[in-house]
Amino acid sequence: MTTGRGRRFHSPSWELAGFVLAALAVGVAAGAADAGEAAASNDAGASGPVASLGRIEPEHGIIHVGMPSTPQAISGSVVRKLFVKAGDNVAEGQILVETDTVQFQKADVDLASAELELAQRDSDKAAGEEQDVCSRAAVAARTSVRRAHLLKKGVTSDEEADVAAGDAKSLSGSCAAAGFATKAAIAGVEVARARLSKSEAALERAYVRAPASGRVLQVHAWPGELIGADGVVEMANVGRMYAIAEIWETDIGRVRAGQKATVTSKALAGPLSGVVEHIRLKVRKQDTTGTDPAARKDARIVEVEVLLDHPEVVASLSNLQVEVLIHP
Repeated sequence: MTTGRGRRFHSPSWELAGFVLAALAVGVAAGAADAGEAAASNDAGASGPVASLGRIEPEHGIIHVGMPSTPQAISGSVVRKLFVKAGDNVAEGQILVETDTVQFQKADVDLASAELELAQRDSDKAAGEEQDVCSRAAVAARTSVRRAHLLKKGVTSDEEADVAAGDAKSLSGSCAAAGFATKAAIAGVEVARARLSKSEAALERAYVRAPASGRVLQVHAWPGELIGADGVVEMANVGRMYAIAEIWETDIGRVRAGQKATVTSKALAGPLSGVVEHIRLKVRKQDTTGTDPAARKDARIVEVEVLLDHPEVVASLSNLQVEVLIHP
């Protein structure tokens, strides 16, 4: 631009525009360089180990052993006897607790047993009566045949033959009725036996047994206390312990079964070794978080089960937070 005297000068707006364009060009070049470095870094990390937070967990987790689903359990059962304490190792089927309904169920079993014995005696009696009546019916039938034969020869009277035939018919009906009575008595025995089996099953359900072999971790209900939603005891199979690694969903493609893993924590004397056994089948939100205030708290992760080589080291440390490193 020129003035009236022919002198040329530069507008400030044009100078500023030129400066901005130059700065943008430098920024684009720098950004491209940074992007290249980041891509190179990601490529390098993709072939390295996968690190994550995790927790210690027994096989199948911690089991809350509750009261069997009986009518008494719905209204609430009370612990009468407790046979275990925290730290005890138990076998599958071992009795853990006896509830207050045991005495009632035992009495019901005794009643059902007595009813079965009575039904059996009634059945034996019915069978004996059937045998007696049917034996007499057989004799009467033969007598009636002989009377009829003698009547043809004129040796006996019509009256005697008719009486013999009537007795045979009457006793035949009594034999049939006795047979039905015996069958009913036998059915009564089966009903009584089923009643006894039901009572015995109800008695069995008045006890709380260990659903599997494992270790008692905590007792929730003591003698005299009502069994609540937490159950009677917590138990777990501490013979197989896992580190449940929470792998970010973007890294799960680099994890596969059979990979070696290292588990560490300040609570442990040293690192633990393990192997990836199973990758769980759904994405969920992260449960375990570290102390970094800038860390993502809503990260989406996939849980990976790492079977530990030495479960005895963490047998009493369920839910311990750990760091997991899965090697390529």
